Amino acid sequence: MRMVTKLMLGTALVAALTGCGRRADLTYPSGAPGPAVPTGETRAPTPAELMTPSPQARPMRSDELLKRSEERQTDEFDLPPS
Repeated sequence: MRMVTKLMLGTALVAALTGCGRRADLTYPSGAPGPAVPTGETRAPTPAELMTPSPQARPMRSDELLKRSEERQTDEFDLPPS
């Protein structure tokens, strides 16, 4: 029983990992329609355009990073719990 379980788990692991190594360009499945044309556009987006995140999805960091250690200012509202 234990050997059968190990064999089944090993087979499942090998089957799961075989699909991970495949690398190819994205294409639409044959016979399937491509993505819908967005409103206001004249053509459907390409796979590369669909995979590129928009600036709204990956905004640029605009915070000023701390360049060196600085002493914290005292906070008069930082009171111990009562």
